[in-house]
Amino acid sequence: MSSSVIDDFPLTRFHKKLALFSSGGPFLDGYILSIIGVALVQIGPQLNLGGAQEGLTGASALIGIFLGAFAGGWLTDKFGRQTLFTVDLAAIIVCSVAQFFVTEAWMLIALRLLIGMAVGADYPIATSLLAEFSPRKWRGPLLGAFVAMWFVGAAAAYIVGEVLLQFDNGWRWMLASAALPALVIVLARIGTPESPRWLARKGRQEEADAVLLEVFGPGVTVADLPDELDENIRVSALIKSGYGKRMAFVTLFWTCSVVPLFAIYAFGPKILGAMGLDGAMGNYGSAFITVLFLVGCVVALFFVDKIGRRPLIIHSFVWSGVALLFLGLFSNVSPWIILGLFAVYAVCIGGTQILQWIYPNELFPTEVRGSAVGLASSLSRIGAAIGTYLVPISITHLGIGTTMLIGSGITLFGALISAAWAPETRGLSLSECGVLDATSTRSTGAAVTAATN
Repeated sequence: MSSSVIDDFPLTRFHKKLALFSSGGPFLDGYILSIIGVALVQIGPQLNLGGAQEGLTGASALIGIFLGAFAGGWLTDKFGRQTLFTVDLAAIIVCSVAQFFVTEAWMLIALRLLIGMAVGADYPIATSLLAEFSPRKWRGPLLGAFVAMWFVGAAAAYIVGEVLLQFDNGWRWMLASAALPALVIVLARIGTPESPRWLARKGRQEEADAVLLEVFGPGVTVADLPDELDENIRVSALIKSGYGKRMAFVTLFWTCSVVPLFAIYAFGPKILGAMGLDGAMGNYGSAFITVLFLVGCVVALFFVDKIGRRPLIIHSFVWSGVALLFLGLFSNVSPWIILGLFAVYAVCIGGTQILQWIYPNELFPTEVRGSAVGLASSLSRIGAAIGTYLVPISITHLGIGTTMLIGSGITLFGALISAAWAPETRGLSLSECGVLDATSTRSTGAAVTAATN
């Protein structure tokens, strides 16, 4: 295990503030993707949406996240983390307000596509910045807390949605309301320093030293940054040299984790309604499940550095998949049993949720971290968008039981992928995590040579 001042630095007020401001993106993601599920109760009749249009309205933001995450990853590796840290949220503010004035379904779909692009871009930008500042001891919990904020945003969306649903045009205020937290977050992010690791990789030594002095104090310079790969490496070269398996693992486990979850969130009230929980009970039931998702994330954060990444992700997939299996087999039982099974799913899936932001940021080198995170996030959102689009169609034509069984199958497939490919990165520095075999220093040179030839 290598040592450096940055990796072994104690957790400071700066780290906590950066984690809080960075997690604004997941908060907005959870809020934006969840509130549409409540808003569609009014949007459907008022804009005369058919099943396909309703599915596309729910999935459009996910399609945008697919596009935005890939573009944001490339942009943040090329132009830096700090510049884009506020620009993407400004776009969310403008498009959220514009949703208030839509009169046609295509307008809403287009705006939610743009909002999704901005949200997607924020993920690789914010996670790369946080990962590159974080001490090794706190990297897992800080990155894992990202997804916890997703559920905080989702819970807030259901509560705000239920209140505004009492008004005839409440859906307009629901969708526009995302502008308010986005404004608060963008103001808080102003003044965030650039990543010294990224600056050093670009040869901007004096700027990197200035940031290190500001954040870590006198005596910490670029020389104290941990050694990383010296060559400029492209994502395509990394994939060919052996990192392709890591990219496949991250993409597949991420997809298996988010497809059922995003489908549940986009149509939470509709799904619960199909199981007998109608009206306010459906909305408050969704909020209750969201709180338990958050509980699951908090529990997973406690275990991620105690039992390790690999056991956590396997158990998380297995038990959440079993919960969905029972929901599919027994979809006509008491509403309280249904809520109980959803609660089990919500708590157990927490492990895979926090690892969505830990694994991708640990498994790739600094110079391509943003691109790798963006690519994995983008590819996972393809499946999530397709799944979300198909949910209302599946409920109508196949029934709620079969729909839940499909979700269970996807989740249990994630368990198989994790059992086969999930690595263990607990206790390693960020630089050690980024090489193919962190147990051997000689393997680092081999990985570099292969990646650059």
